[in-house]
Amino acid sequence: MDNIDMVKDEVERLLSIMKKLREPGGCPWDREQDLLSLRPYILEEAYELVDAIEHNDPSSISEECGDLLLQVVFVARICMEEGLFELADSIRGLNEKLLRRHPHVFGNETIDTSSGVRKNWDMIKQGERRRKREDSSLFAGIPPSLPALVKSRQIQERVSKVGFDWKEGDLKPLMDKVQEEIGELQEALASSDMDHIEEEMGDIFFILVNLSRHLGIEAEFCLQGANRKFEERFRLIEEVVERGGRPWSDYSLEELEVLWDNAKRERSVGKARKEIPSEVTK
Repeated sequence: MDNIDMVKDEVERLLSIMKKLREPGGCPWDREQDLLSLRPYILEEAYELVDAIEHNDPSSISEECGDLLLQVVFVARICMEEGLFELADSIRGLNEKLLRRHPHVFGNETIDTSSGVRKNWDMIKQGERRRKREDSSLFAGIPPSLPALVKSRQIQERVSKVGFDWKEGDLKPLMDKVQEEIGELQEALASSDMDHIEEEMGDIFFILVNLSRHLGIEAEFCLQGANRKFEERFRLIEEVVERGGRPWSDYSLEELEVLWDNAKRERSVGKARKEIPSEVTK
């Protein structure tokens, strides 16, 4: 049995299990779910897959791929029950879309660069939307519920494709813009106008996403890394406070800052030790 046959058999088994869970006499929890109730689980499983990829853990990646696939099958099963569409319709539509949007692979076009592929993909996508009389704006299809940093990057990438972007390779104008936005925030703070302050904070986040994009860095992952780093350091402080037996209220800010600096040094030393080849530490 080749791999395709194995996949086919397991998918059929998964569909059969999902059908049984949703039928009378199946699982009460699964039977209660609808499209709206599944939304948080879809997001949760997507983030857990990203986390597994970041940890480069093949076993976890495999498991989380399965968990995310479950959400797709769950959604499809509910829609099948309501007569909206079949899972085969989704897969067929995806196959046809991939063929359509890769004319350089399945057609006669020649595109040699990744950026050229992305640009052509978006042109084909816009053409499809116009033919269907759907919203053909550059921003069409960007989900409103995307995390703000991810959405900012998508907005910036899309306008970049029509030339509305900072000059590639020249970071000085971007860095100047960052400083300009910080200055505007300072002015807003002086006015004590909270609406203005919120607006200027948003502008700072937006330009920092743009700077990250030009550096080839994903802002969302940068912030996730900063969150992890802060949590790791603060956990070290929690350990010290717990061992000391004093309540948090007994610690002055100055004392906590000393503990924070110690935690930074300890984390840096620990990280350096991990990077030393094992043969050196023997």
